Amino acid sequence: MATKKSVIKIPSGEMGAEDVMRRFKDAYRDEKEKLGCFNLALFGKTGVGKSTLVNSMFGETIALTGNGRPVTEGVDFYPHPDGLFGVYDSEGIETGEDVDDVLHRFCKVIRDKRRGPITEHIHVIWYCLRWSDRRFEESQAKFVKGLAAEDVPVIFVLTQVPRNAAGDLHPEALELAEHIKQCELPLAPANIVFHTMAVGDPFSGHEAHGVQELLDATFRVAPEGVRLALVAAQKIDLERKAHEARKMLAPAAAAAAGAGAVPIPFADAALLVPLQVGMMAKIAAVFGLRMRTGTLATLAGGAFAGGGVTQAGKYLVTNLLKAVPGANVVAGVIRAGVASSLTYAVGEAWIAVCTQLHKMGPSSAENIPAEEVRKLFMEEFKTAAKRRRV
Repeated sequence: MATKKSVIKIPSGEMGAEDVMRRFKDAYRDEKEKLGCFNLALFGKTGVGKSTLVNSMFGETIALTGNGRPVTEGVDFYPHPDGLFGVYDSEGIETGEDVDDVLHRFCKVIRDKRRGPITEHIHVIWYCLRWSDRRFEESQAKFVKGLAAEDVPVIFVLTQVPRNAAGDLHPEALELAEHIKQCELPLAPANIVFHTMAVGDPFSGHEAHGVQELLDATFRVAPEGVRLALVAAQKIDLERKAHEARKMLAPAAAAAAGAGAVPIPFADAALLVPLQVGMMAKIAAVFGLRMRTGTLATLAGGAFAGGGVTQAGKYLVTNLLKAVPGANVVAGVIRAGVASSLTYAVGEAWIAVCTQLHKMGPSSAENIPAEEVRKLFMEEFKTAAKRRRV
């Protein structure tokens, strides 16, 4: 006896593509605000390569001259365009001012900012010294100790350090680093001196190195409350972004399973959409994609609602659920396990999309066709759904 095909009905309260995009925009703005702001303080003379080091890690031009926001005499704050990151820079260390005066002023800034919310605190300090200066003086050691006494982690960075084809660092840079270590400074983490070459030089044959290690060290000492802001702001460690994004899948999948604990009729599949759109907004925020919110929302709507398909509930039934093992179309309901697997697969697919958008860079990502995003999303969704058998 032939089984009669059931007609799938979409409830009158369905969420269309425009609703998905609107909800994504609102959730994305909220999630970015929740990330807060990671604030870094920089010390080092002009020419040491502070701007180059910062820009190689965070990817947007921050000119540490002329356009900062004055905080106090000799100290300026330079906000990153996306609001996730800011730099405090002091000129006094290079102008011949008395070290005690410069230190006193900056320590006051540290204490004043600490009275406010954590997003205004100074979280980590990089003390930068060009290796070719070949000197680290007693006054500089005193300065570093004074900064560390304020309970802010101080990371010591030797800049523009060359290394040969075998990967060996310049021996004089190693000697300077050893001298600095013997000064018994309270350096974070574990009295390590970091060697960096922020940008390679093809003419000399020197390759960039050390920036990832510096980022790892910064993560190790940054306060927990701003760690996700640092994840989103940095541009060089895509694996770390994806790792943090995957932590957001389990709570969303659990919420979807809770909804499916009382089996959801296929016709009411749109009930899962708000959970999944919220999850997608969290993922996009932690990736720190430098795209217009409207463009990103359009891509999210196109990926999730199938571009021209304006009924998200119908799309779940006709496209996504067919790829989820354990989804029994004949039964006509979405059970807890299926709802959970569906949500996990949506999250994995959106992580793949965000990874690709990040690799492309802001200008290219702004112009990517929505159909290309939808195709990638569906391919990754099907792969992820097969992995998560109910």
